[in-house]
Amino acid sequence: MKKHILYALICAAGLSMYSLPALGWGQEGHRIIAKIAYDHLHRGVRKKVDKILGTQGIIHYANWPDEIKSDTIYPTSYDWHFQDFNGGMSDSAVLAALSDYPKEGGNLFRAMDSLVKEAKACPRSLPKEEADRVRINHTLRFIVHLAGDRYCPMHTAHMDDRGGNDVKMKWFGRDTRLHTVWDTHLIESQGYSYTEYVRFLELKYRHRKKAIEQMTDEELLLHNYHFTEAIYEYQQTWDGNTYHYIYHWHEPMEEQLYTAGIRLAQLLNKIYK
Repeated sequence: MKKHILYALICAAGLSMYSLPALGWGQEGHRIIAKIAYDHLHRGVRKKVDKILGTQGIIHYANWPDEIKSDTIYPTSYDWHFQDFNGGMSDSAVLAALSDYPKEGGNLFRAMDSLVKEAKACPRSLPKEEADRVRINHTLRFIVHLAGDRYCPMHTAHMDDRGGNDVKMKWFGRDTRLHTVWDTHLIESQGYSYTEYVRFLELKYRHRKKAIEQMTDEELLLHNYHFTEAIYEYQQTWDGNTYHYIYHWHEPMEEQLYTAGIRLAQLLNKIYK
């Protein structure tokens, strides 16, 4: 039986360089991205996605790849969630990572490419064999999740501090880390449920939808890299006031969430057209 790409990726992926959790966007963030994507799927694509994952399953399972990191089902999937870089890299060096995958710093781009190829190779109708149905289901779950991680700044951050995990901060007086601030705290600071946040983002950023769809993967990667570099630069001048941090970064963070949702919809519309 032909070895599937997902299985090959699982066997080939290296062990994670992280010893701390590397959760992208936290639970609420991934649900926001999945819901935005779901709302922008073509009707026929939405039916196919629902058939694979269940009605609105891309929302319900958006966090599943984080939840099974410690499970033996995919023991080496941990480093699929990030692709870290060095600070001060040239644009050409950053862009090279999209096709010439680095040996260090995670396997996000490698994993996404392989998962998308796997999804495109799936038959139009779900196979009868349970193992094949599960493989197709899990492939889509990973795509939904990792497509969100790609736009989380601390998942394309610096290798020498393990994606911001070694950058200690105070958040309203409590100890935390830069990685956690961007995964969770900034989103939670706005006080919305994920459905409330989706409605807000759709109204606020819908004028950006066409421009986001027209951007290339290369343009978006460079935007993400320079965005992350700006976050590190801000750390040097930040006065430690949590409210100042929120005021400075909550809108750029929101646009990243919206961008991730629109690009995920665009990707799924291409895969399942």
